[in-house]
Formats: sequence, C-alpha cells, structure tokens
Amino acid sequence: MPLTCIKGYSMYYEDCGQGTPIVFIHPPVLTSLNFQYQMKKLSADFRTVSFDIRGHGSSEPSREEITYPLIVKDIRQLMDQLKIEKAFLCGYSTGGSVVLDFLLSCPERALGGIVISGMSEVNDSKLRNKIARGLFLSRIGAISAIALSISWNQAKTKLSLMRSLFTDAKKTNAKNAEQNYHYSLNYNCTAQLEKIHHPVLLVYGEKDTPFHPYAKLLQERLPKSELVFIQKAKHQIPTKAAGKVNDLIRQFIYRCESSLLKG
Repeated sequence: MPLTCIKGYSMYYEDCGQGTPIVFIHPPVLTSLNFQYQMKKLSADFRTVSFDIRGHGSSEPSREEITYPLIVKDIRQLMDQLKIEKAFLCGYSTGGSVVLDFLLSCPERALGGIVISGMSEVNDSKLRNKIARGLFLSRIGAISAIALSISWNQAKTKLSLMRSLFTDAKKTNAKNAEQNYHYSLNYNCTAQLEKIHHPVLLVYGEKDTPFHPYAKLLQERLPKSELVFIQKAKHQIPTKAAGKVNDLIRQFIYRCESSLLKG
C-alpha cells in the first residue's frame, strides 16, 4: 500500500504510468477507488495519480478541519514529494470544486482542469438537501449508510465494484466527512471564475439534468472552457461512462499539449 507523510499524517495514494500528470480528486466518503477505471486505462498514456483525502479510505484521519484550501495544500505537497511540477487536476462532483479552488490558488502548478459533474457553488434545493443529508448522517456517525448508498449509485449491477467501493468508503472518519460536507455546502467561487485562465474541460451526463445549470454557469464564466454532455449518462460518469470520459480526457490533454507546442 503506497503511503506518504503529508504534514504529519499518513496519506494513501496511487501513482501509475508516465508522461503528463493527471491528479484525481474524489468527493466526500467516496475514495480514490472511484477513479480505478481512469487510473487503469489512462496510465497507458499519462502519469495518473489518485489519493484519499484526509480521513477517507486508507488515509489517516485529520486533526485539522477538512476544507478545500487544506486539500489543495495536501495536493501540492503530494506533487512535491512525487516530483511533479505541474499537472492537470481532475475532480468528480464536489471534487470538481476542489479543482477550481486549486486553479485559483495555485495556477503556477496547474496545466489545466477537468471537472466531471461538478459545480462552483451549491445553489439549488435538491443538491443542498442531498449534501445536508450527508452532513447529518456523518454527524451521527452513520458512515456505513452513506457508504452503502453512494457505492450502490456508483456501481448498480456491478456487484464486485459496489463491494469494493463500499468497503473503502465505510472506512471514512465521520468527523472529517462532516467537515467535508459542510465546506462543500457553503463553498462558492463563482465570482472568481473569470480569473481562471487555464483550459478547463467540463463533462456532464446528458440525463443529469439537475446539474446542467451548473455546467452552463461554468461554461459562461470560465474564459477557456469546453463543455461536453455524454449521451445517456447520468451523474456517476467515472464508473458508469468510463470509456467515454477517458477518451474525452485523453483528447483534451492532447489538444492542450498541441496548443502549447504551437504557442
């Protein structure tokens, strides 16, 4: 099990392949295991790095409150230890908000961003209620209930995948999950999006209609964004539309590298 020490605590990570680096960021209670299809397939062309946020999966619980700035600092230190000067940041769901925060606070360490089913703020009642439910269940220590629900949603009929996701997710520290949910519920960087000048790929499911307003908001506010809707897909793109999103990521990075060479 690859572990490294980040600011005095043990972080689990995976580092596969060679070439242009991509760092993957998961949402609360889910873990880096949710990106297993990206790590496996994209590592043939790129250096893929995933990690468990503090208090999630196999990473040690955090004494510090989980916030996006803390996660960003941890990513920077992990990149330092892996000798990665710059990388593409790829986040799923609220992990996409961490990508945006990284691009705003550490632009010199980024090559670009990939936001999958993500948002710059939580402004609709349905999503607010969903995150608030996760916050409440974390507060009362019902991590297994959250883990079972999200693992089922990510995997459905793939029982072996569901079991592995559930086994990993239920390790989550309840206090750290509560902090993560709380921060994601109140995060808002929409007014700062115009400051992000890196290329950003936005990927959403055609059937994930509640998230379409978030997709369009990001497309309108980000100066260099590409928006793609995956046909017949819902929210759980990394596991349920892995082949399609992997192709989109691959093509996006190749276009970015081609633009840099021309520039």
